[in-house]
Amino acid sequence: MSKPISGKRWIKRIVIAGILSPYGFAEPVAINAQDKAPGHVAVDSKKKLDAVVTNAPDEPRPTPVTRTAMKQYLEDLKYRTPRIPLPELTDEEKKLAIEDPRTYGYEGRIRKLFLKESTVSNYLPFGGVSKTANPQSVSRSGPVDPKMTLDYAFKVRLFWIAARGNNCQYCLGHQESKLLAAGMNEDEIAALDSDWELFPESEQAAFSLARRLTLQPHLVSDEDINLCRKFYTDEQIIEMIGSIAGNNAINRWKEGAGVPQSTNGGNFGAAPQGASDPKSNPPSALAGSENHSYLTATSDKYSKRKTQVAAVEGGDLSLVQSSPTQFQRPPLESGDELKLRLDAVKRRTPRLPLVNEETAREVLSEFVEEQPVLQWHRLLANFPIAGKRLVSGIAMAKQSDELSPVLQLKIDWVIARQDRAWYAAALAREQMLAAGVSQAEIDALDKEIKLGDVNIADPKAIDRERAILILAKNLAASPIVLTDRQTAVAVKLAGARAVTQAINYAAYRAAFDRITEAAGLGL
Repeated sequence: MSKPISGKRWIKRIVIAGILSPYGFAEPVAINAQDKAPGHVAVDSKKKLDAVVTNAPDEPRPTPVTRTAMKQYLEDLKYRTPRIPLPELTDEEKKLAIEDPRTYGYEGRIRKLFLKESTVSNYLPFGGVSKTANPQSVSRSGPVDPKMTLDYAFKVRLFWIAARGNNCQYCLGHQESKLLAAGMNEDEIAALDSDWELFPESEQAAFSLARRLTLQPHLVSDEDINLCRKFYTDEQIIEMIGSIAGNNAINRWKEGAGVPQSTNGGNFGAAPQGASDPKSNPPSALAGSENHSYLTATSDKYSKRKTQVAAVEGGDLSLVQSSPTQFQRPPLESGDELKLRLDAVKRRTPRLPLVNEETAREVLSEFVEEQPVLQWHRLLANFPIAGKRLVSGIAMAKQSDELSPVLQLKIDWVIARQDRAWYAAALAREQMLAAGVSQAEIDALDKEIKLGDVNIADPKAIDRERAILILAKNLAASPIVLTDRQTAVAVKLAGARAVTQAINYAAYRAAFDRITEAAGLGL
């Protein structure tokens, strides 16, 4: 596991110039200690990003502490060097890229080249579509489940909280643009980070669930669900959990792959007429145009407030704008304590309603045709469209041609252990034993693996597996904990295709863990 940057070393990081192709491919990150860190394009002196601290290849990107700093990080991410190396575009692809830059840009190409049918919409079927979305966005999002009843802008606020907790600056940028388009002003968005009392009590309960489910899925309790029950139906809580889980998945995809920030704010559109305070959102701040900028003014009330959502270094942060990225979960359980935890799953009663097996088979059809219907199937089948789409995405991720079925099960275990997702861990253990993995091998997966344990000069199959497991473990812990160097080593040893598939697979496992643990499912 990557350790937080100690002391004040992070203050001394400098910006190193790098070159990013307009078509989205870049030189892979160097993996030798003497090589330079991944760079950023030099920023215009008129827009000096004084809060941004450049991380070295073996360090996580820092977490911005204040609202002002956060917006500088969002702007800076436009110049990020992608992590997955790609072949140069052909002349034909260059022509197509002009017509459809999303498909032939960096993210579109890694999906097209290295994944099968998985799409962004399969991460987010519970998110819904904004009434102000353009036709292209609607077509990509797929059909909306008629059983979903929660307000779209409310779910975007939950997405903002998940992305802030995970320090996924790409997703934060997009949610900022969506919230502006939904009519929120700067101070209202800033309040999501430090002033929840501005929002109704019902939303505060949901915000608390979103933060805990993001940062501490192992601590989600009956009390968290019951607090939400004061304001929402059980089906709405399932919808909420599905949405937050999908947010955590897309956070891991964007950060794992190192997707640069959109220059146009994600093209989510300008604030509609009637916005609560349109003057606070000048045209240059609105999404949909190439002059979009996150460097808008923040009111004195919120500009220097410390985040209450992201996990940052303790102590006096009043004079600090960036903090070493934190990952604070307790040491893994072992021996009798671990056995008790896994055995307890068999006695758990779900906190949320499940459909019967017949209904689940009807809703999920081909995805449960030749397998037992489990509680997680019955939970998601409450939503015939959104639930099926998420089950479909999980199934397609398992069709990886670079990750063997046994390696997938090992990733399931490693990620479930990071999340203390006991249902997922119990399933993974059961399936590994059935696949011939010994208990000793399972126990070994809980031991700390470092890059120093990987033979980069003369790699064997075990080194490839270790590099993938390091990537999965760190991506599971928190998207930002995975470093450029860890990703680069995995690319060198396993290849760009395998790493892309591993990131996609880990993203779905993060969603699976949060859905099943929030619902308290049992075997």
